[in-house]
Amino acid sequence: MAVLSEIRKRPWILMGVIALALLAFLINPSSLQKAFGTNPNILGKVNGDEITRDEFNQQLTMLQNQAQSQGQPTAGLEEQAWQSLVQSKLIKQQFDKLGLKMTDDFFWNQIQYDPMFAQNPQYFDAKGNFKVTELKKQIEQLRTSGKAQEYNQWLNIRKSIEYRIMARQVLGNVVGAITTSKPEASLLLKNRDQVADISYVKIDYAAYAQKHPVKVTTKDLADFIKKHPIAFKTEAARNIAVAYFPATPSANDDSLALKQLNQLYKTDEENFTNTKNDSLFVEINSEAPVKYQYVSIQDVPQEAQEFVKSASVGQYFGPYKSGEKYYVTKLEGKTEATLPKHILISYAGTDVAKQYPSIKRTKEQAKKLADSIAAAVKADPNKFNEFVGLSADVNSARQGGLLQWAVAGHSGMVKPFADWIDSNPKDAVGVVETQFGYHIIVNQNKMPVYKIANLAKDITASKNTQDKIYADANKFIQSVQGKSFNDFSNLAKKGNYIFLNPKQVNRFQGAIPGLGTDKDDAVLAWAFDKKTNRGDTNIFTTSDGGYIVAYLNGKQEAGLSDPETVRDRIEDIVKNEIIGKQISEQIKNAKAGSLEKVASMFGVTVQEGQINILNPSIGNAMEPKVAGAAFGMEKGHLSMPVEGNTGVFVLVRKNITENKQPGDVEQIIQMVNQQGAQMFSQSLMKSLENSADIKDYRIEVFSNKEQN
Repeated sequence: MAVLSEIRKRPWILMGVIALALLAFLINPSSLQKAFGTNPNILGKVNGDEITRDEFNQQLTMLQNQAQSQGQPTAGLEEQAWQSLVQSKLIKQQFDKLGLKMTDDFFWNQIQYDPMFAQNPQYFDAKGNFKVTELKKQIEQLRTSGKAQEYNQWLNIRKSIEYRIMARQVLGNVVGAITTSKPEASLLLKNRDQVADISYVKIDYAAYAQKHPVKVTTKDLADFIKKHPIAFKTEAARNIAVAYFPATPSANDDSLALKQLNQLYKTDEENFTNTKNDSLFVEINSEAPVKYQYVSIQDVPQEAQEFVKSASVGQYFGPYKSGEKYYVTKLEGKTEATLPKHILISYAGTDVAKQYPSIKRTKEQAKKLADSIAAAVKADPNKFNEFVGLSADVNSARQGGLLQWAVAGHSGMVKPFADWIDSNPKDAVGVVETQFGYHIIVNQNKMPVYKIANLAKDITASKNTQDKIYADANKFIQSVQGKSFNDFSNLAKKGNYIFLNPKQVNRFQGAIPGLGTDKDDAVLAWAFDKKTNRGDTNIFTTSDGGYIVAYLNGKQEAGLSDPETVRDRIEDIVKNEIIGKQISEQIKNAKAGSLEKVASMFGVTVQEGQINILNPSIGNAMEPKVAGAAFGMEKGHLSMPVEGNTGVFVLVRKNITENKQPGDVEQIIQMVNQQGAQMFSQSLMKSLENSADIKDYRIEVFSNKEQN
């Protein structure tokens, strides 16, 4: 167990630290001051607490390098970095308000519950006690070793752990205070069991609108938004339209790629079938991601997988098309790969013991210990995880003892170890001695692997195709300059170009929905530039030769949502509200004194039904306002019009009956407390964000940077 090994395991974190150091070295603060004005290093505030440029860059670099190490896209992480910082500030503020302090003792007491440690058995002894003293000692050794970068990285890790500890404490303290009283539980029981029998008339919104069409104006939408400011609180956004001209190869380009592949396959003087060196030939001529190596069946192009499974060594398959490439695949060999895991028991005198002087056991003691562990694992495979913390190979121990897949005869592992894993089946357990000590080995898994040589040719857009794409894009932008959004949309659709209209894009979201090019962020930067006005157009060239023509259709500054931007989302709701008021006014003005008179006004019938407060279903719709009216009115009286979710209701309550269900007050209290805790834990952060004073200066700061 070693923090140093943890840091070595995550080199991308150190890369982030180095990148930040270089950034600080290269950027002159006075030039930043000149470029950005006052406080260029302050990107925002959360209830007055500053978010600095250094904090943001550090968080962004960590996210990008983490994504890169996992094979994930690194673009578009700016918003995630920002949100992480905002949430960290909010949690810290709540932690302080509760009167809690992140003391050193408190940190070391809580660290064992953090996922980084809690899920790793090597940090606990045989009795389940957390090895806090040993961990502290390793941190101190790291501090005094002179390895400043690695120690600073631990400080960054500690900061992240502290925020997670604070989040657990805040959530635990607040959720623990959520309780349900006995009167509340009794009322819930009553509401659960009581059912109101009602007669009612429903004037359906949709049916009414067919006879009396209603147009929802922009003002109607705006009035609705003003009534619900929290729901429509928004960051700065833009409504953009794009016409995309991808560098898509033509049919002629496809044929040309196939012809070129066939020349390499059979026609050329030296070709794939007669070359004396397959590996060199594909290395020089192939455009495949996997050219010449052992791979699992999943790494073989799907079209060739069945061939590889059944073919004899030396056979060819193709040409065939897979994605944007033409392939010919040759089977060079078949063998087996093993995924081993091990526990290394070293002893005094080995190279490992020289690195870890605390290893004092003799060779005989090591052999006895290794044999006893192997016997225990053979009897119960789950015991392996209990002993893995004893392994002197700390890096593999952090992975539960797992090593990497090893191809038989080509693993690069020391021979006694490699021979054992190659010659033993899956799940076999054994002890092997090497110069490092005694290894308790388990063959965790085995699978067939195939050595293939892939000759591949990319299907790419030719110069003629690229010229046509360029001509189409330029002709289009010339035709839409100074035109309306409708003109832009119609011309794009008429030309069968890819047309997109994301109505709310944020500056730092990274990717435009439906587009996903390397120029998406450039389009967003242009759309948010102060010099870009509504109706402006611009053209962008992607790295693969495609073109994006962008049109700015609207600007939404931070505050309440622009009505037209959210029309698709709320138009039906607003329309129903308008219709509901019209129907209610007609009923009130008519002074209809019975359900029959109301029904005759709108050509509908009187209906019978039952409704419950907690399950307010009536007429295949959920209508909580109707349930409230039914239980809140006097028996036999005619209600006022109730503007529900799906129509306007007028009702008469006949009776209230009780349908007693299982459960008592104590059970209801327990259930409601559990549900409340779960709901609160999910909504706490959103609630904190909604009520916080969050100031975001990023657009202004980065816009100034781009202009300078």
